[in-house]
Amino acid sequence: MFEKLRQLEQRYSLVQARLNQPETYDDAALVAKLNRELRELEELVTTYRAWQRCQETMEQSEELSHDPDPELRALAAEEYQTAKEDAQRLERELQILLLPKDPNDGKNVIVEIRAGVGGEEAALFAHSLYRMYGMYGDRRGWKQEVANASLTELGGVKEITFTVSGEDVYSRMKYESGVHRVQRVPETESGGRVHTSTVTVAVLPEVDEVEFELDRNDLRIDTFRSSGAGGQHINKTSSAIRVTHIPTGTVVECQDQRSQFQNKDRALEILRARLYQQKLREQQETVAADRRSQVGTGMRNERIRTYNFPQGRVTDHRIGLTLYKLDSVMDGALDELIDALASAAQAEKLAEHSL
Repeated sequence: MFEKLRQLEQRYSLVQARLNQPETYDDAALVAKLNRELRELEELVTTYRAWQRCQETMEQSEELSHDPDPELRALAAEEYQTAKEDAQRLERELQILLLPKDPNDGKNVIVEIRAGVGGEEAALFAHSLYRMYGMYGDRRGWKQEVANASLTELGGVKEITFTVSGEDVYSRMKYESGVHRVQRVPETESGGRVHTSTVTVAVLPEVDEVEFELDRNDLRIDTFRSSGAGGQHINKTSSAIRVTHIPTGTVVECQDQRSQFQNKDRALEILRARLYQQKLREQQETVAADRRSQVGTGMRNERIRTYNFPQGRVTDHRIGLTLYKLDSVMDGALDELIDALASAAQAEKLAEHSL
């Protein structure tokens, strides 16, 4: 482990040196790549260097433990014990930091929310989830942009596709993929009976052309008149775009951008992300068909979470966590849930690597 840490520290220093060279800034793509690598290595290298300092303190304290002055020996013993405890804690942190990372964690995402079972009530809850993610993004300083939306007359969402950009978006949002179940009394229910409805959420990492290239011969691109999003941004020209991937039959529509060109670019981004995710899923099913745990995988047929309004609770079924904080969760306070899911996934990885 420590040999690997030494190599990563050397790589960190090399990247820093490369960024300090004036000629590097002639290549904007290279600068972005190096800065991203530096950020990815920074916490690991900082922790490793702190561990090294603890080792140095332990060695110095060990030498002082033979000093004839009893007070100095006592002080050295105390420093040694403190440094040893810190080193053990840092070593555990390093084990976690060395776990294989999801290469998509630093990416922006495309989120697709669709009303499932439950008719208008499901559509209304889909809108509530869209609002919840918007408020969560605001808390984290992320930017959100709608690509396409299909709304109901009562203000519900049949389906909506939007992008979220910012720092480490996928690393947090990936735990939201799956089936979300709501239990509440609909506004249209006169008898006060609790209904159960479902909404599906898919979180896709954005994929650039270098990672996944689309064959333009496989695409059919149609234009149509935008219907607008809830009566807004209605265009009189045929600026909305529908892209069909002929081999798979996958269809993407985009109508919320300001121009036909912007709609086309965004539709291709969404299509590329969907096809890339589909390809990854097929590979994972082939390689790991017998995977024991589904924590954080985001399979869309999973019932991952239940929002029970009469009892004011939210339960994440993947880790058995129940919080009686439904109102704050619906207002975007998702960190407690997501932190717990991330910790569970981390613990699972540690267990697998210790086998």
